[in-house]
Amino acid sequence: MFKTKVLRKVTTGALAFGLFFGSGAFTHEAKANVIQNFEVDAAILLEAETGKVLYAENADTQLGVASMTKMMTEYLLLEAIANGEVSWDDQYTVTDKTYEISQDTSLSNVPLRNGEQYSIQELYEAMVIYSANAATIALAETVAGTEGEFVKLMNEKAAELELEDYNFVNSSGLNNSDMKGYHPEGTGADEENVMSARGTAKLAYHLLNDFPEVLETSSIPKKVFREGTEDATNMSNWNFMLPTLIGEYEGVDGLKTGTTDFAGYTFTGTAERDGMRLISVVMNATDENGVGSYAARFGATAELFDYGFGNFSMQEILPAGYTVEGEDTLAVDKGTEDSVGIESTEPVQVILENGQDPAEFMPELVLDESLLNEDGELTAPIEEGAQVGSINMAAAGGEYGFLDDSMASSLESEVVTTGSVEKANWFILSMRAVGGFFGGLWDTIVTTVKGWF
Repeated sequence: MFKTKVLRKVTTGALAFGLFFGSGAFTHEAKANVIQNFEVDAAILLEAETGKVLYAENADTQLGVASMTKMMTEYLLLEAIANGEVSWDDQYTVTDKTYEISQDTSLSNVPLRNGEQYSIQELYEAMVIYSANAATIALAETVAGTEGEFVKLMNEKAAELELEDYNFVNSSGLNNSDMKGYHPEGTGADEENVMSARGTAKLAYHLLNDFPEVLETSSIPKKVFREGTEDATNMSNWNFMLPTLIGEYEGVDGLKTGTTDFAGYTFTGTAERDGMRLISVVMNATDENGVGSYAARFGATAELFDYGFGNFSMQEILPAGYTVEGEDTLAVDKGTEDSVGIESTEPVQVILENGQDPAEFMPELVLDESLLNEDGELTAPIEEGAQVGSINMAAAGGEYGFLDDSMASSLESEVVTTGSVEKANWFILSMRAVGGFFGGLWDTIVTTVKGWF
């Protein structure tokens, strides 16, 4: 495993520039048709709406994630806020633990004063923009009471999201040995968080889809913490690919960097162009000499983004209001009408590689059997817009390459009724029954008479 000194001290713009370019200038030429031989322990690239994987290398190996961990802390905090358990205006009182860790300038931190109060909003901004470790721990304590209890929530949520290949031992991504003896109860003194590239990408996928507002903060290039006070700290985002920063890349607005001795230089990035959003993960990025650097991780990420944007596009393969030929109605029992129209509700869009034929995807109508009687009919009354099934777009060969199988729903569109059918009254139903009886009797007579001749 490659190891490098942790670089997390607050730097001036000139020093940050030197660190970024020092191991070789961040030069980048778009070669979109192929992935070059960039040096990473693992990488993955996917489209953020459907979860389709566009590229993967060693994506299921468990590796160090460093501060990419904070995506899980962000998720749990935003979930607690959405549930009304925490509010942005709530105040956190600094403890001995968060005070002592915040004073370590070799780590990414904003200074916290012992016993002083800070709003959840400002601690959250410090975490997302500046990867401030003590601020992150403070948020974990706010949500769960202690960081140890928060770690339990992290692992429970990871299981719920089916991340696989993970183990969380703290909320920040630090090595526990950097926590001044305050590492969470029940964890080892030198343990560190681990995930696979696929698991990390899946966490980013859920964070962006469940709480897209995270991008409002992760996209901020620079901000001053506690501006106007003697504790004012210039927070320059560690994501150098953001607009106005030295490695800017068009469309990038997140998401989370990470660097430790164990994990190396890691990065989960996201960018949007022409309505298509990509998520990338690179783990332990190095140059050709095996030396990790900011340039290596952002260069590898740019390579992935070039490949994704250059070779794939979102295309509509099923319009809204689609009907399967010959299956545009459903029979209705006990209604004023004997059938009702059905159609799809939403268009289906997929990521296609340049030159890929959309005709590879074939529509299949799947009805909800629980709504049908033994003759395959709906029973009146029926409301307009009632869901009766779905149209599934099956890919040729049955393979599409999702991040996991649960994301196949992006190839489906609900099917609903296009009109309403009232239940027929007793008189109409009686006449139908009588008609049915005599119709059946007449058929019997005709058949019998035919047998006489």
